[in-house]
Amino acid sequence: MNQQFKDIILEATKASDLEEKEVIQNLWSGYGKIIRVSLKGSDISSVVVKHVKLPDTNNHPRGWNTDFSHLRKLKSYQVETAWYEFYNQQCDNTCRTPHCLALKHIGDEVLMVMEDLDASGFPERLASVGWTEIKTCLNWLANFHATFMNASREKLWDVGTYWHLDTRPDELKIMDDMALKNAAPIIDQQLRQSPFQTLVHGDAKLANFCFSPNGDQVAAVDFQYIGGGCGMKDVAYFVGSCLYEDDCEAMEKQILDYYFKALREVVSVKKPEINMDELEQDWRRLYPLAWTDFHRFLKGWSPDHWKINSYSERLTREVLAQLPK
Repeated sequence: MNQQFKDIILEATKASDLEEKEVIQNLWSGYGKIIRVSLKGSDISSVVVKHVKLPDTNNHPRGWNTDFSHLRKLKSYQVETAWYEFYNQQCDNTCRTPHCLALKHIGDEVLMVMEDLDASGFPERLASVGWTEIKTCLNWLANFHATFMNASREKLWDVGTYWHLDTRPDELKIMDDMALKNAAPIIDQQLRQSPFQTLVHGDAKLANFCFSPNGDQVAAVDFQYIGGGCGMKDVAYFVGSCLYEDDCEAMEKQILDYYFKALREVVSVKKPEINMDELEQDWRRLYPLAWTDFHRFLKGWSPDHWKINSYSERLTREVLAQLPK
């Protein structure tokens, strides 16, 4: 880390010195890294620093080395900094996110200095979950979606999620499932035309949730693909990230019932002007479309991906059969 970045961290935390403790994660395609930094002489013991630096060569692990994908990633980091600067403060303890201590753009590099969620009581990262942890994440999503219902999208993605159709023309072009390929614009249109729009996290997979030790509290990270949309996009993507196909099918009603119960409770407090009966009817109808929308992306991006399963294929067939001809 260069001295300029060290000075930014020291100033933001009022620390006298710092030490790089560990690399938490290298960013996708060589676009930088996330590190944990310990502090001396500060009330804060440690921070997490996200350092974005454009790679010299575009080395995508699945071969998507196009100018289009590069520009999408660039915008994603611009969106994330805008999120932390203008929106993140609206999140309360019901949809916990890391507090941002400093944001700096220097040339083609970005530095984000954030609260260390491990030190704040969210040290657990889970590879598998039970019903307790699923409920915790569904509560987070319900509170997040209620908080940002009908919110501005300024400086964010107009349509959230990293698989949004307009941002994935390369993947759509090579799809060999012609029925799904041809229906993709109609599915996207129906999701976009829902009268109940919120901000969606856009990458609400299990790996982006940090849990308390007993699993009953959670915080979320990684806001590169936050933007407008139907909340079912986050719910469907989260479910697919942590359950195998049999459980996705067996627990579908239980999951949706719990999410909408939680959403109904918080909307009644935060956005009482919204008709929850109409919202629930609309979003339940869109759940299989949201699932199919991500399935469309996977079939172009990675046709042998483990998430391409019989449950996803069945939902897709049902969605395609019901779409207007």
